[in-house]
Amino acid sequence: MNPLEVLGETTTPDGTDLKLTRRGHEYIILANGKSLMWSRTHGSEEALATFACRQARKVEQPCVLVGGLGMGFTLRATLDSLPPDATVIVVELVPAVVDWNRGPLGPLAGHPLKDKRVQVHLGDVADTLDSTRNQFDAVLLDVDNGPAAFTSSENTRLYNDKGLAAARTSLKPGGVLAIWSAREDRKFVQRLYYCGFRVEVEGVRARLKKGGPRHTIFLAHKVPPA
Repeated sequence: MNPLEVLGETTTPDGTDLKLTRRGHEYIILANGKSLMWSRTHGSEEALATFACRQARKVEQPCVLVGGLGMGFTLRATLDSLPPDATVIVVELVPAVVDWNRGPLGPLAGHPLKDKRVQVHLGDVADTLDSTRNQFDAVLLDVDNGPAAFTSSENTRLYNDKGLAAARTSLKPGGVLAIWSAREDRKFVQRLYYCGFRVEVEGVRARLKKGGPRHTIFLAHKVPPA
């Protein structure tokens, strides 16, 4: 077996140690020594974008927010789903993750950060949602492991009632909030309903047709006023 090579290391604002590693042709991002992202399994991240952009791709000059850059697979699938006049705003908390995507991770998803439709904002996506109103046709959240935070309890503020209300306000009427999750969460579905969304839940495999762990995509629609 090939040895694990450390390509980069950083510390998140909450003190989590992140490492970009490579074993052979595969890349793994570790959070405090545990696997957070793996280049072999990204089908569900691509499904997140495909589901989220079903309506956005039909409107003129769509504006989409991607929260969490990861290894760039969600962003690539988002760009592939949208027309040339789209704007895609990527909000990433950790500057090193952006650097890794401009460096060794770039080829994995076809260098999505080089696309002219992309704007990169460094910061907390929760702050972006708090400060915007009726701006986005779709908001994609691929942050941590979904509503059940893995690396940081701070991420839960995206998924509580206040965070979901901010996300709903940031959407245009008819827009969709799409959330990637490592697992099902019936209580979270009920919270989405309580916050005024129409909800769909999609189950997908990490490698889509090739299998892998089951992941969940929550699609929360902002219903236009009657």
